[in-house]
This record gives sequence, C-alpha cells and structure tokens, in this order.
Amino acid sequence: MGGGMAHRIARDSDHEVFGWNQDPEAVEKLVENGGTGAESLEDLVAKLDTPRAVWVMVPSGDPTQQTIEKLCEMLDEGDLIIDGGNSRWSDSKKNGELCRSHGKEFVDVGTSGGVWGLANGYCMMVGGSDEAVKRLSPILDVLAPPEGWAHMGENGSGHYVKMVHNGIEYGMLQAYAEGFALMHKSEYGLDVKAISHVWNQGSVVRSWLLELAEAAFELEGNDLEKIKGYVEDSGEGRWTVMDAIEQSVNAPIITLSLMSRFASRDSEHYGDRVIAALRNQFGGHAIQAMEQVAAKDDGN
Repeated sequence: MGGGMAHRIARDSDHEVFGWNQDPEAVEKLVENGGTGAESLEDLVAKLDTPRAVWVMVPSGDPTQQTIEKLCEMLDEGDLIIDGGNSRWSDSKKNGELCRSHGKEFVDVGTSGGVWGLANGYCMMVGGSDEAVKRLSPILDVLAPPEGWAHMGENGSGHYVKMVHNGIEYGMLQAYAEGFALMHKSEYGLDVKAISHVWNQGSVVRSWLLELAEAAFELEGNDLEKIKGYVEDSGEGRWTVMDAIEQSVNAPIITLSLMSRFASRDSEHYGDRVIAALRNQFGGHAIQAMEQVAAKDDGN
C-alpha cells in the first residue's frame, strides 16, 4: 500500500513526496510516479525540510519498531513520525511515549484500502495528539476519500480501531465463504458468480467484498480449482480475540473465523478457497496455487 499511497499524494496534490525502500525497484516506481527517491533512510531524512513528516509503511513487528527507533535518533525535535502499517495498538501506544521522550510527535494510522486505495482512496483511523493530527490532516485529506478519515483519540487508538475492523472482516469473509460453499455443493448446480452479481443489486448482504467475490469467480471460475484453500492471518484477528478475552467481551464469530483460518492450513474446503481468492482481490495477499501444493506434496 505504501507505493500506492505515495503515488496518490504525488498525483493528486502539490505536496512533494520523498521515499526510500529496501527494494530499489520500489524506489524507481516512486520516481516514475512523480516522487523523489532516496538511497537510504539517512538520505531520506537529509532530503526533507524541517519540520519533517516521515510516514512508515513496512511490515508490523520488528521491521516497524526498528525503523521508528532509528528515526527517533535521526530526526530533529518537532519532527513527526507516522506509522500507517498494521502495528499492534499497544506497540503504538508505547511508540507515542518513545517519540515524545525524544521530542518528536507520533501518529498511528490504521489504513484500509489495499491495492484499490490508489484509485478509491484509503479509509484511515488516526490516533495521536490534536496538534499532530491537525498537522497531518492535509495529507490525510489527499489519501482518503471524502469523510474517509477520522481522529479516533490518543496514540494507539487508530491501530486499535483498525484491529477491530480487521476482526470484523474475518467474520464477514467467513460468512460469505460458508454460504458460497453450501451453494456450490447443492443439488441445483448453482452459478455462484451469477448469484454474487444478483445479490449486489439491492440485497441486504451486498458489499464491496461481494463485488470482489464476483470478480474472483469471473477470474478463477466458479470452482476456484486453481486456488489452494490456505488462508493466512496477518495478526489483527488474533489481537482482536485476545482483547475480547481480556475485556470479557463475547466475540464468538470473530473467534471462530480465526480458528477456521487455522483449520484451512490442514484441510481443503471450497469455502477456504473463497476466502483466499477474496483476500487476493482486496489486498493483493498471495494465494497458493494447487500446482504449488502438488509440488510440495511430491517433496519438491
């Protein structure tokens, strides 16, 4: 998403975008899209005028944490660090404290939009001080569609809301998967692509995910026979379930949808293929082809 976000800012505004990535091809792509490339994180910081705003968009966990810690040492007092990845909300709460101890501002932005965000805009859930969020708002206005971002509260709140957002997504995907699996197996020889299309015409279960289901069936066929029903989880579902347990909140749908993802890795069900296809459609998440699975089974 980071590449698409940089492209959208450069394309749709007068803001200057500078970027660095460990992959030189990603930097080249940024330059092609109107941004300015940097050769290293140090070079990126040197290229920016003060007060700087550095948006971190890397995998959650150690990659994000190490980058933020490096930036805390490299940036000047008053500079702003933004974490737009899928970091755990409690980490973002601590990173807010870390940045303030170094005289920097920190904003956590839960970002949803996947590979479609460049065209449609990104939904953004923002955590941080009023001053920091106000300062960042011109960029958020460019990245998000109208009314597509909101200030949730203090540091950690943006990523907390995004965590729950993804937990809900787990449940929605599972419900669609089970329904399509039932229809796919029925005695009527149902056309699930046609059904997904007609459901999108005014049905109470219509949604963008259902539109993507129709696109996936169009691309892969109703049987999804080339897709392995192996469904990854990127962490947010687990964190949502853990927080529900911690707060004694009844969340059986999200919990069971997470368990179903675990089960998908040891078995092969049509519903799991539906989820794998949908995750690829909205987020560009990798799918395992059946040919790959056969090669693994052969010991290759």
